[in-house]
Amino acid sequence: MPRRLESWSDWQIALAIAAAMRVFYSALAAVLSFYLHPDQALIHSNALTENLGTPGSWHYALLGVWERFDTLWYLRIAAHGYDLPMAVTFYPLYPATIRLVSLCVPPIAAALLVSTIAAFFCFWGLLRLGQAHLPALAKVRVLLLICAWPTSFVLAAGYADSLTLALVVWAVVFAREGRWWIASLCGALAGGARPSGVLVAIPLFVLALGSGRIRSAAVLLSPVGWVAYWAWLHWSGRLSVVEAYRLYQGMTLVPPWKGLWEALRLIVSQGDALLALKLGLVVVFAVLSMRPEVRIEDRLFSLAVLLQMVMYTGRPLLGAMRYLLLVYPAFLTMGAWSAKVKKTRFTFLFAVLSAANLAWMWAFLNWSLVL
Repeated sequence: MPRRLESWSDWQIALAIAAAMRVFYSALAAVLSFYLHPDQALIHSNALTENLGTPGSWHYALLGVWERFDTLWYLRIAAHGYDLPMAVTFYPLYPATIRLVSLCVPPIAAALLVSTIAAFFCFWGLLRLGQAHLPALAKVRVLLLICAWPTSFVLAAGYADSLTLALVVWAVVFAREGRWWIASLCGALAGGARPSGVLVAIPLFVLALGSGRIRSAAVLLSPVGWVAYWAWLHWSGRLSVVEAYRLYQGMTLVPPWKGLWEALRLIVSQGDALLALKLGLVVVFAVLSMRPEVRIEDRLFSLAVLLQMVMYTGRPLLGAMRYLLLVYPAFLTMGAWSAKVKKTRFTFLFAVLSAANLAWMWAFLNWSLVL
């Protein structure tokens, strides 16, 4: 008889689930593409939508349907560089990988391929981080919870989230193993992938201090990717990331308590249920990440990511649902919990999360939800 999935090695479990995720989301998006009827005015109110593919073909169903929102910017940067002012809000590592892989396949296929490979490494790294306290059953369940999480489809889309998360978790894995130089390299690359990627320097610094070894000082280089990008923007005369967010996204950088206050004000004054849900989940993830069994470096990383999410006014907690995917300690805590509950309870939670995820995906593909 075939072995149960949880008895496989970590990399095999990660590969199986990443491959299944790719097949499922690609098949679902292909089917949905024939039923989508987005408002054309809504589509063209977004940037870079003048040359979208034509719905109805299989090429569109398999690839073109994924050309939405941020993906269009990553593809633009991969092809033309930072030729538009707003492009600076999209960090360079992901479009650079798209440009490299697109030497062999079309750009949108390259973007999806990079995200899928990164998702595999992300899943594998998470299992490595949870080796000490995740029982065999939890290995599978923690990855299933991530795949079911609302907006988790971005891990297979043309977004930089899976690449960033993979680099973050492997930076921590390598640091815990005392492999400081490769940990620093992963940290530096994470800082060049997304703004939150630089925060992995926090757990790396904590682990380095705890090691008491001189060679651990290599982690001081982990913010270099983020620093280099911001320095290049300055030296090339381009807008800063903060200024571009203010001008083009209507979001102003503020202390976290001001961002939190605006979110609460909008929830109370406008009855914004979606914003209330996002804020509630931020609180839940904070609680899950601060549990006593969570290591100190993981707690600090989670706190930094969650605080960064509330540091903007104008459009508070925009993208919060997918940004929570980076809070890996919360998912490891949920995975450990899932192994202790009955299968029916886990199945119910998985079904609820999956339903919300599919609803989010439908809205995303239909141009009615910005992630």
